[in-house]
Amino acid sequence: MQTARQCQFKLVLLGESAVGKSSLVLRFVKGQFHEYQESTIGAAFLTQTVVVDDVTVKFEIWDTAGQERYHSLAPMYYRGAQAAIVVYDVTSSDSFQRAKSWIRELNEKATAVKVVALAGNKVDLQQQRLVDLTEAQQFADDKGLIFMETSAKTAMNVNDLFLSVAKRLAQLGDAAGGIGGGAGGGASGGQRLQQGGGSGDSGRGSSCCK
Repeated sequence: MQTARQCQFKLVLLGESAVGKSSLVLRFVKGQFHEYQESTIGAAFLTQTVVVDDVTVKFEIWDTAGQERYHSLAPMYYRGAQAAIVVYDVTSSDSFQRAKSWIRELNEKATAVKVVALAGNKVDLQQQRLVDLTEAQQFADDKGLIFMETSAKTAMNVNDLFLSVAKRLAQLGDAAGGIGGGAGGGASGGQRLQQGGGSGDSGRGSSCCK
């Protein structure tokens, strides 16, 4: 009987303050939404395990602060990451432009990042939309990004976003014989929300598929 493969990947969330990064992570990991989410200071660390096809993927998720004063800390968190989700608020054109800047920075400085997703959050606020869906989709297509509009409040596309990242990472692991290094790890099971927390090594790489 073939043993299911296990992978462990470091995933970082980037984006301007108040776009909903922490809310997306909270929805994905715990299935919760808080109307008034406190701003992240520095970064928060959680873990989550999902199964895509026959691969168990454990995410080490670093949710970074979006305030400009913390920008200089960002490389410490995306260093060694295999994936990044860049989040903007569909009701804020400025946050979309800032997301583009984050993607440029990743391309220039984060060579380990193999999968980048762009998430247009707060799509539940349609009447306040300022970022056109077609424009964002075209930008993502041009850059080869995974793209979804999401709502942490209603849970729209939140799990699908993370699962799409996991699936592409697993596919790249197959093609390249594994991404990252070290011993394989991660809990088994389906898409059970496996809560993690506390502190971790922000520079630690991720384990390849085994």
